[in-house]
Amino acid sequence: MTSQVLQKPSELSISARLAKNVRRNALERVIEFILMLAALSAVATTIAIVLILLYESFTFFAHVSIIDFLTDTQWTPLFEDAHYGILPLVSGTLTTSAIALSVAVPLGTIGAIYLSEFASHRTREIVKPILELLVGVPTVVFGYFALLFVTPLLQKIFPELPGFNMLGPGIVMGIMIIPYISSMAEDAMRAVPMSMREALTPWVLPASRPPCAW
Repeated sequence: MTSQVLQKPSELSISARLAKNVRRNALERVIEFILMLAALSAVATTIAIVLILLYESFTFFAHVSIIDFLTDTQWTPLFEDAHYGILPLVSGTLTTSAIALSVAVPLGTIGAIYLSEFASHRTREIVKPILELLVGVPTVVFGYFALLFVTPLLQKIFPELPGFNMLGPGIVMGIMIIPYISSMAEDAMRAVPMSMREALTPWVLPASRPPCAW
């Protein structure tokens, strides 16, 4: 009787641990199922977007010749004499991208060199989060900034510049991507080992700071 009485508390503790493990395993399975649904929803959304684009593309090219689409120099889908040439859109995209890069690459690289090589630790800790916050500004804000502020300013310099132009949006796009370029370039420069920085110093700029930007 004494041995049986001594075994009961141990049996109860084992059963309690087993019940706890069962509940924990069940909870983990529920969490895994929820995470799997989240992952599958992302995949399903991507597949749905691709299918919708393909369906709409087939519908569009059933009425418009693909040769006209690729070679026509007019994009006037709402006019009575509708044209669906993609060349004006491509040329406009390339032009605004070139203007944006000509603005963003020099300024972003200069900012990255300053943060990486010359700024103090306190300054870097203040400026770097601000740059990362600027990345989150909605693009529609930049669009209104280009239309309502930059374009009128440019029209004072170039009176013949129309309201809808590519110079203003290109400059604002460059301002928009400066935080991306500056942050990425600064991270790349900071990743250079100190041994390589010190090895480059005597050969490139003997009297300057470590010239990893070169």
